[in-house]
Amino acid sequence: MPQLLQAHALDLSELIHPGDTVLWGQANAEPLPLTEALMAQRARIGRFRVLLGIANSTTCRPEHAEHVDLLAYCGAGANRELGNAGVLDILPCHYSQLPALIESGALRIDVLLLQLAPADANGRYSLGIAHEYLLPALERARVVIAEVNRQAPRTFGERTLGAEDLDAILHTDRPPLENPPARIREADSRIAAHIAGLIDDGATLQMGIGAIPDAVLGALRDRRDLGVHSGSLGDGVAQLMQAGVITNARKNLDRGVTIGGLLLGSRVIHDYAHDNPKIQLRSTAYTHDADVLANLNQFVAINSAVEVDLSGQVNSEVAAGSYVGAVGGALDFLRGAARSRGGLPIIALPSTAGASSRIVARLNGPVTLPRSDAGLIVTEYGVADLRGKSLRQRLECMLQIAHPQHRAALEEQLCTVAGCPPLE
Repeated sequence: MPQLLQAHALDLSELIHPGDTVLWGQANAEPLPLTEALMAQRARIGRFRVLLGIANSTTCRPEHAEHVDLLAYCGAGANRELGNAGVLDILPCHYSQLPALIESGALRIDVLLLQLAPADANGRYSLGIAHEYLLPALERARVVIAEVNRQAPRTFGERTLGAEDLDAILHTDRPPLENPPARIREADSRIAAHIAGLIDDGATLQMGIGAIPDAVLGALRDRRDLGVHSGSLGDGVAQLMQAGVITNARKNLDRGVTIGGLLLGSRVIHDYAHDNPKIQLRSTAYTHDADVLANLNQFVAINSAVEVDLSGQVNSEVAAGSYVGAVGGALDFLRGAARSRGGLPIIALPSTAGASSRIVARLNGPVTLPRSDAGLIVTEYGVADLRGKSLRQRLECMLQIAHPQHRAALEEQLCTVAGCPPLE
């Protein structure tokens, strides 16, 4: 039987050792009482490492680096402060690679902290808000510690847990973390209108995170029988399912079911997913699998970027010298959409950030997505379909979707695009 932990006397030092790597559910799946106790007891435990995903809390702070090595696959949320302070190391891998890295031990996980929903009548615990890369970690971790949160949604997924899978349990009753609604600007709405015009009835959608995906979902209320297969599921998905727009009725895989790895929204998605078999969470090994994605007909992948160059190369990681994004799952989904029958690989971004153009002659950060994988690039000024286009043709297409005030300057920099003859 697992050890029962008490909130007033929560001591993790007997379970977590110096040199351990600790992983927990990202974003709203974070077991906050456990992670806060871990950080409070860092000096007593001795130096250890944590692997972070999206951080929707400030549990980990720059001053903790005195006792904790901080590693993350992304710079999202509170991770940005850690990166700017110079204490965050980045794991630059595709999201689809995480399960194999964990399973092989190349990315060692010693301790796994989970937030679970209460046990059902059969004594089985739901993983609640996230499955994704937690499943392979369950098989590799030496110690599994669970917060069983009375208010966590009980979701359907690949597996449930029994008492035999857990080493210690802390019972709580608290609202899970939530994401505030994204602020949708005029440019986001214009981008969403362009993308919505490309999406037919029966398409299966994957959406990244942020205002543009939310705006796209809001622009699709007149569609029929849309499906969803995505890494994350937000409030917009719940709203379109309630409205009868997302039915998954035409999906050739997982028909009738919305598939995701993580709930990433507010109580809207948490409450809708609770005890709802029409939403199922799966591991990253499934949600990002190349063959699964390729076999989804009309698979539309919509992801964001920091900047895109005139040849179609994408930087999704670094902005103004700060690590703000991730390699993540964008390339996994874009390649899946490119192989899908009737699929659309889309990168969407506003044409500017302040006074700077986000369509650039030369990237200011790493090449996250190579130009060989370029699909459709969308800004508020239109759609540049780069599929099958030569470098010269791409330059012409990309200039048309750049902000008008930056087009002349971009034309003057065309010579920096390697391998392309000058425009006439």
